[in-house]
Amino acid sequence: FNIDPSSFLLPLSEKLSPGACILDIGCGSGRDLLWFRQRGFEVVGFERSPGLAGLARKNVGCEVLEGDFETYDFSRLSVDALLLVGALVHLPHSKVPEVLNSINRALKDDGIIFLSLKKGAGNTSDSHGRVFYLWNDGELRHLFKDLGLDVIDFFQQSSKIGTDEVWIEYVLE
Repeated sequence: FNIDPSSFLLPLSEKLSPGACILDIGCGSGRDLLWFRQRGFEVVGFERSPGLAGLARKNVGCEVLEGDFETYDFSRLSVDALLLVGALVHLPHSKVPEVLNSINRALKDDGIIFLSLKKGAGNTSDSHGRVFYLWNDGELRHLFKDLGLDVIDFFQQSSKIGTDEVWIEYVLE
């Protein structure tokens, strides 16, 4: 909640109809859910951590589903947009296609996706031991093509928390 997510959420919001339903995968404590809700969108969160899911419910007052996106059955849902702000950064490259295909089952036929990942090669870890898998634009565009997804917007920006990381961000249909 300490950063303004407008710079990376606006490209998705501008492509959605008023009141569209957005599923935020890996919603954390609800910062992005709240941003969209304040702009008149219907929002649903999805979070693996029960503690963070509880914070999101408290902070936003919306439904937050709890589960692991590697095993959850997303076909029971029907949303206009998927929001994946850094949600897949801890997944090895080999798992991303299957997980993204599974999550996409929640998306209506004319739905759109926002996806952001850290730019780079290989992987890195932080002081807490969390591993982050890095991507480049070419490999992601190849993956999107294989999954039948079209890039309708692309941009990159430096991390909003003051690190030297660069995020690559896509709006897909």
